[in-house]
Amino acid sequence: MPSYRGIFPGTFTMGNVVCGFLAILSAFEGNITTACWFVILAGFLDALDGKVARLSGGTSQFGIELDSLADFLSFGIAPAVIVHSIKLSSLGKWGWVISVIYIMASAYRLARFNLLADTEEKKDFLGLPVPAAAVTLVSFVIFSYNLWDGLRFGEVLVSMIILFAFLMVSQVQYDTFPERFDTKQNRIKLAVLLGAAVMVIFRPRLLLFPVLASYILFGMVCELYRLFYVGVGKVTGRPNRNRKSGGGDGDE
Repeated sequence: MPSYRGIFPGTFTMGNVVCGFLAILSAFEGNITTACWFVILAGFLDALDGKVARLSGGTSQFGIELDSLADFLSFGIAPAVIVHSIKLSSLGKWGWVISVIYIMASAYRLARFNLLADTEEKKDFLGLPVPAAAVTLVSFVIFSYNLWDGLRFGEVLVSMIILFAFLMVSQVQYDTFPERFDTKQNRIKLAVLLGAAVMVIFRPRLLLFPVLASYILFGMVCELYRLFYVGVGKVTGRPNRNRKSGGGDGDE
């Protein structure tokens, strides 16, 4: 049973649930950008609930399960509904097939996180985090509406939702936010994160999507480099000592 300490992070988690529901309602009513902002707000609340849980000592298996259910609604179902409403519905049966694939990939990603939550997931994210995928999708929609008053380059949006579904179930590693800053690498991560946050705060409609897209592309490039390094190691007979193990979602 959850203790009273779980009330504090649980409040943010329930806010996440409400935002996911409102995002779906807004998409059904045709208020696409409003729906997208609700997903982004859900992402902000999701980031806070993990931090509050650790600060208040309210971390528990119940909280992890509840958080995953909230994330599935806000970052699995809601963005799929938004993208289907704005673009995928025009593709007929392929539209709902793509939507279902994205939702299933989100469910798989969150279930895998729950299994790894007590093991090695603090080292890196194993696969693209579900919130990052969802917020990137909706931030592209906001970016497009801000520049062109409507969705442009819909093929890019379709390509992204397919790519993100693959990345969520993949073994591609993504950096986590470091808990300690006692190493040069972690201090560099903090500086980059703060710089990106300042940029997004000043021009969120224009800069949120490029910042998140850069994070996703950087993870893909690093993974390609690691795969190349492993391949060279096998050919030359040298072991790869830089390959990290583990992974998971931290605050999903």
